[in-house]
Amino acid sequence: MPSSLVLASSSPFRRQLMENAGLQFLAQAADIDERAIEAPLEAAGASPDEVALELARAKALDVSHKNPAKLVIGSDQTMSLGSRVYHKPKDRAAAKDHLLSLSGKTHRLNSAVAFARDGQVIWEHVAHADMTVRPLTDGFVERHLARVGDKALKSVGAYQLEGEGIQLFEKIDGDYFTIIGLPLLAVLGELRRLGEIDG
Repeated sequence: MPSSLVLASSSPFRRQLMENAGLQFLAQAADIDERAIEAPLEAAGASPDEVALELARAKALDVSHKNPAKLVIGSDQTMSLGSRVYHKPKDRAAAKDHLLSLSGKTHRLNSAVAFARDGQVIWEHVAHADMTVRPLTDGFVERHLARVGDKALKSVGAYQLEGEGIQLFEKIDGDYFTIIGLPLLAVLGELRRLGEIDG
């Protein structure tokens, strides 16, 4: 029987979270220009939560239009430290700047999810994780980035918590799923409420 769930993402991490939870779904990446959506929102002073939610909605709606009647799950994540909103580093130098700017401070991951069906958003949610980076030296950051290589360019914070990135932290407040970018406990709760999975 074909799945009635579609994950609007190309992220292997989000796919694995859903597979590990026993969900049957299709994965289909959304065809949207994230920077074109983010830029005017940020220029208008939108909060990191609002930016993450708008991106999650855009992904869910784009894939929903291509999959009528299916329940589409879109998600996105922003990272903020005070008023600064971070984006994926373009190169190793930008990754180093990211990590040194986070050194000894607590930043926030804002993970948004939106459900869409038949081109309409029917549910949305934002979860947070507060991440405290230990004090980092310039030399350690250089050695760390040399070890992890281009993986540092694949996430907004220039780290992967599921890999060597865990060594950067001294404290984490928030659940693992929110940190990876899909607030799975809230997603499962809503899927049960909608009767999409066994409750």
